[in-house]
Amino acid sequence: MHPSSLSPEALTRRAFLGRSAAGLGSLALGSLLNPALFAGDNGRWKGVLDQLHHPARIKRVIYLYQAGGPSHLETFDPKPKLAAMHGSAMPESFTRGQQIAQLQGTELKCYGPQFAFQRYGKSGQEICSLFPEIGSVADDICIIRSMYTEQINHDPAHTFMNTGSIIAGRPSMGSWLLYGLGTETEELPGFIVLMSQGRGGQMQPIAARQWHSGFLPSRFQGVKFQSIGDPVQYMQPPAGVTSADQEEIIDVVNQLNRRQHDAVADPEIATRINQYEMAFRMQTSVPGLMDLSKEPTRTLEAYGARPGDGSFASNCLLARRLAERGVRFIQLYHRDWDHHDDVAHVKYKAEEVDRPTAALIRDLKQRGLWDDTLIVWGGEFGRTPMAQGKGRDHHIKGFSIMLAGGAIRGGMSYGSTDELGYAAVDKPVSVHDLHATMLHLFGVDHTRLLYRYQGRQFRLTDVFGNVVKPILT
Repeated sequence: MHPSSLSPEALTRRAFLGRSAAGLGSLALGSLLNPALFAGDNGRWKGVLDQLHHPARIKRVIYLYQAGGPSHLETFDPKPKLAAMHGSAMPESFTRGQQIAQLQGTELKCYGPQFAFQRYGKSGQEICSLFPEIGSVADDICIIRSMYTEQINHDPAHTFMNTGSIIAGRPSMGSWLLYGLGTETEELPGFIVLMSQGRGGQMQPIAARQWHSGFLPSRFQGVKFQSIGDPVQYMQPPAGVTSADQEEIIDVVNQLNRRQHDAVADPEIATRINQYEMAFRMQTSVPGLMDLSKEPTRTLEAYGARPGDGSFASNCLLARRLAERGVRFIQLYHRDWDHHDDVAHVKYKAEEVDRPTAALIRDLKQRGLWDDTLIVWGGEFGRTPMAQGKGRDHHIKGFSIMLAGGAIRGGMSYGSTDELGYAAVDKPVSVHDLHATMLHLFGVDHTRLLYRYQGRQFRLTDVFGNVVKPILT
């Protein structure tokens, strides 16, 4: 009897898969039973917005997330006054009543920047001398020196930066974009995450909820690709199983899923159908995408990438390839920026990220992707101007991020912290403001992209957020 003639009660999906000669293993897609794994759609999800709120300036984001809290004082925020006060007592007027992570009850002393700053480009932007390659594209970047956030420990700070909320279970910014705008590719998820690590800092974990879809349907969740080996588990079919075999099995499984969906109208069943179909297409599209060995030698050298090494450099090159293939939100986590013990170890991080960041900017320009791409470079918070031994503690009152792309005014610094780099005092920019600005560049009014959940209308920026218009072209 053909499975389509059986009722759901007579033959469940579990029963069918158990009775199949090859079972789940023959699919080589065992991990795809999780309906939240991929965010693709054979019919291509078009988004809930029938039309944009205003003309879009960009099509994609490449978010170079420096996880662990890069010190603004050793990257983008020169503080000669802090250098002059190195070793002196931190004025109590700055710190009285303020939230401090691990320096409570200790004598607070000023700790000057550990590396010199230089002026770069025609704009003369001041950037730490550890980052000469980023300095070489200074006229293409905007440095926001007045960022602040609300969470002082890593995990909730990551959650806040990614979702605009400290409450776990809220959708990530990439998920909001897919929900509102849809995807531009049928063969890849619209939201892909890559991760790398280096040396010179403490290894903080990155939870999958940072790219989760939260209360949005799971089809909008980000997909983590492995940087080394198979990008997704079970991507290669087992020996003896042909593409036609897999397609036939998936067709039958989806027939059963559709009957169940017709019966209970569960959107997660529709997601499961889409994910099986996406996974089947990815078996062809992903291996070629992830193979950097066919890139010209000059391109690999420009990034400092080596095929298969899983480095930040290789991930930056992969980000360009993903952008070319229509992925809307590409997020690269680079870990080990947590410098409690010795902030001078920023030099190791600079060696890992300086060259590929600049190479990505140049590559996007050369390939005609610059004008409609937004690049974001930054972490979850900054580091204190006070010493923690030879290191710096977590800091939320003021830090720096970098933006670049065709819609961003290059060669400018926006806002500032006080003379000791403690708090944002001129043109402060919140995480909600950053999210509002990003949505604005996509043609979306952040106050109008809403999702009703448990009786309330939610949005990425909650009830906050203003577009930072002075940094836009």
